Amino acid sequence: MQPALTFFFMLLFVLLCLLGLVANGFIVLALGRERVCRGRLLPSDLILLCLGASRFCLQWVGMANSFYYFLHLMEYRPARQFFGLHWDFLNTATYWFGTWLSVLFCLKVANVSHPAFLWLKWRFLGSVPWLLLGSLLVSCLVTLLFFWGNRKVHQGFLARRLSDNVTYEEWSRRLDLSYFLPLKLVTLSIPCSIFLLSILLLIGSLRNHSGRMQHHIRSPRDPRAQAHSRALKSLVSFLFLYALSFLSLIIDILGFFSAESDWYWPWQNVIYLCTSVHPLVLILSNPRLQGVCRHLVLWVRGLQES
Repeated sequence: MQPALTFFFMLLFVLLCLLGLVANGFIVLALGRERVCRGRLLPSDLILLCLGASRFCLQWVGMANSFYYFLHLMEYRPARQFFGLHWDFLNTATYWFGTWLSVLFCLKVANVSHPAFLWLKWRFLGSVPWLLLGSLLVSCLVTLLFFWGNRKVHQGFLARRLSDNVTYEEWSRRLDLSYFLPLKLVTLSIPCSIFLLSILLLIGSLRNHSGRMQHHIRSPRDPRAQAHSRALKSLVSFLFLYALSFLSLIIDILGFFSAESDWYWPWQNVIYLCTSVHPLVLILSNPRLQGVCRHLVLWVRGLQES
């Protein structure tokens, strides 16, 4: 790849990360301020606050890791455990928080009359703080498993370097395929399966409701029709970005796009697309966050005019 094209994708990655930092930071500040002023948050806002905070931190760790790996490829070995310890914890927590957000949307909006669904809907809202705490504990456990694997990579390489004449890259790839890939598939498939089930159920319910509304709504510009259309677009984008993030992590661990690859920086953009773009979708689809954003823009304009 030409140096100019590499620089373009590197710059695009920086801009994407800045977008994610600003959007996630805005969500954390807006909901954190409401938590301080009112003393409590709605379950949906509490999940949004945790999701925004984890994505904000993950964005910083991911950006630092990507540039350090690219600029110090030969010296990356000692830093692997440091970055991995933070990244694995934040990434796992982010996936679980996103899953609980989809489950909450499904329980609040989906029109299902099954007794089990109604019981879960009644129990879920009161269990949100415990679910978030449980997600943090699960993330800590997963992080310890990944940390143990990273130590095995380093110790195993030192033990076999003299006897088997194995390079660090070869030994690391063996552990990636035999340990890290199955571990990542198991730990991420559980929240992803719950997410997929809840989102598909919610999309199906909204489509059925929209079909029934068409018999009573004459104009597509009706506010109710537009609200359902926006909700479907938001859910489809969430599903696409979540699935893309999951697939990119699985592919990334196979080692196809190292720092020496021409596609390293384009691939970094794909990996962090969800954490950067989806917060913007959440802001645009949340009336409360829209109002805070509108007031902030008016305040900035007032400062400029004065």
